[in-house]
Amino acid sequence: MKIATFNVNGVKARLPRLLEWLAETRPDVACLQEIKTGDATFPIAAIEAAGYGAVWHGQPAHHGVAILARGAVPREVRRGLPGGVADTKARYLEADVDGIRIASIYQPNGNPVPSPNFDYKLAWTERLLLHARTLMDSGQPVVLAGDFNVVPTDADIYNRWLWRLDAVMQPETRDAHARLLAQGWVDATRHLHPQERIYTFWVNANAFQRNAGFRMDFLLLSPSLVGGLEAAQVDQEQRGREKPSDHAPVWLRLARPG
Repeated sequence: MKIATFNVNGVKARLPRLLEWLAETRPDVACLQEIKTGDATFPIAAIEAAGYGAVWHGQPAHHGVAILARGAVPREVRRGLPGGVADTKARYLEADVDGIRIASIYQPNGNPVPSPNFDYKLAWTERLLLHARTLMDSGQPVVLAGDFNVVPTDADIYNRWLWRLDAVMQPETRDAHARLLAQGWVDATRHLHPQERIYTFWVNANAFQRNAGFRMDFLLLSPSLVGGLEAAQVDQEQRGREKPSDHAPVWLRLARPG
């Protein structure tokens, strides 16, 4: 079972790239972030024509998340994190696909620091931590997939010093991510590639050509799935195509039970 996450940076603007990637790589599940379109304007017809069912949580012009499944329709479980009655931003979607609970996550960026944006980022992350704990305690197989807007360690960025003031590098941001992992979640990419310099985001084309990137997109597994983890990679070459997203897709492959 191949599960991927991809911050598309506008699903309508990047639709040719998204459909091309789906056709070439055929993930069984694809979690999208920053779809940047409302629920009524999500391009479901084109995605269904590509062989995928979908659920989505949209917002015009900003944010937005979706979960696609090849040859099936994900069963939506939750949209939005608990505890955010006043929070209308579309950043979290949870669904069941083939016996696995899957969440598509677009964590707030939080810039500038300090600012209300950064305060919101930290508060939102605390809500994520509480819900992730509930998912972990449930004992069911779970994948948390998405753009977490954190650079966990200095090994996950080409030059720490240049970005030391950015929200993704702040001690509070890193501490929150470390506390998430401490619940028992396993970073699939790092689990299989503990020493490699791996990036998923490049701020512009020049940075991509120099491979001056960040690793901010993750697939986090609950413990019961780790034994079946066969591969985890980044489709880095997608970043070099015409009118690409600034992120590249990240994927893993799990052995199917039995």
